[in-house]
Amino acid sequence: MKFLGIDIPIKNIPALEPEFIPMSLFNRAFLERAKQPVAICVERGGGLISVHDTFITGENTLADRFYMERAVKLLLWMKGGFRVTICGDEAMAAHIAGVYGKEGARAFDSAFMARVYEREFEVLSLPLGQKPARREQSKPVGGNLSGCRIGFDAGGSDRKVSAVVDGRAVYSEEVVWSPKTMADPDYHFEGIVSALKTAAAKMPRVDAIGVSSAGIYIDNRTMVASLFLKVPPDQFDSKVKDIYIRAAREIGEVPLRVVNDGDVTALAGAMELSDTSVLGIAMGTSEAGGFVDESGNVTGWLNELAFAPVDANPGAMADEWSGDIGCGVKYFSQDAVIKLAAKAGIEFAPALTPGEKLGAVQKLLSQGDLRVPGIFRSIGVYLGHTLPYYWSYYGFRHVLLLGRVMSGEGGGLIVETARRVLAEEYPDCAFAIHIPDESTRRVGQSVAAASL
Repeated sequence: MKFLGIDIPIKNIPALEPEFIPMSLFNRAFLERAKQPVAICVERGGGLISVHDTFITGENTLADRFYMERAVKLLLWMKGGFRVTICGDEAMAAHIAGVYGKEGARAFDSAFMARVYEREFEVLSLPLGQKPARREQSKPVGGNLSGCRIGFDAGGSDRKVSAVVDGRAVYSEEVVWSPKTMADPDYHFEGIVSALKTAAAKMPRVDAIGVSSAGIYIDNRTMVASLFLKVPPDQFDSKVKDIYIRAAREIGEVPLRVVNDGDVTALAGAMELSDTSVLGIAMGTSEAGGFVDESGNVTGWLNELAFAPVDANPGAMADEWSGDIGCGVKYFSQDAVIKLAAKAGIEFAPALTPGEKLGAVQKLLSQGDLRVPGIFRSIGVYLGHTLPYYWSYYGFRHVLLLGRVMSGEGGGLIVETARRVLAEEYPDCAFAIHIPDESTRRVGQSVAAASL
């Protein structure tokens, strides 16, 4: 396979999407030819700076620009930041500034970051010898399971809640809901309160509430979250920013902690494995990512892998929210299952929600429909190629896979295929894939959230 003048050897191709070009293999082939050193520095709140040292060819302009734009995009959604500094190539810095400018192709990304950090987004240029110093910070979170606790996991197609007493889940439930399509924030509030009250009724008291929720949260307040995508902007600040704080008050004046669902996935993995350096990936309505570092702490990074590029194919499917193509949400979520089901010749009733479509495909698999295994094996090929890409940036030792897409026989097919791809094409990748038992896959995040 050849792309932008780069020869990309690939052995494993998704049967239902043969056009897939793994970013991992593109990067590997590109970097074999790249000799000009450059650095990408991303600054976020509190003066924290992430530094990624890399190379470009200095000759193949199209490949250089593609590589750098995708690397900047991954770093922004992995680490978060309002300022990007390109060190070592002034022309490349000017290109990235245009792409991420207000009229550029990545205007969504820069506007998103500006909103999160409440700072104007900017791209700067510096000589390589003047690159900023790396400054990272992590902090402990979770692991507190004494007493009577509520863990709530807000997913895009279902919400899960657990009542946990001294580390044992005495009650767990899942309720289907549709937060991403509802404009009325009271719908979300009432659903959250209902779940919390249900769990509270199963315990003699409530000592603490932990919430795992897709989005970005600062001081328990919602900064940005796709769960509230349809809520009008004029109601977001008044009814969504403090939605979990208000819901918790319905239970009483008890300690509350709201954490991004990806970090809770990683925390669930660290708790289950009794180890650190864990990347957690939850495949559900979207792709949620989280990371527990070598010290067992969370990093404060965004870990919004749904927006991170994984496919270099210029004809890849676009994400409806960001408008970008080839991003994780279309490869590691129910969207991936629905996309591939269409390619496999499976039709759905028009009235079905995305979550119901996923359930329908999983039911067909359990019934022996021969069209379905290829869907989950294709996702397994995506995953086998993408985990080395993530690993090259995170350096994790473990990957834990959760979420509704990983439920049932389909999850087994995904992991089996991913492990085969890793063994055949990435024997140097030193990490292990873990998939918990069925109950933990579905409600593990809500139990882990109780420890926050």
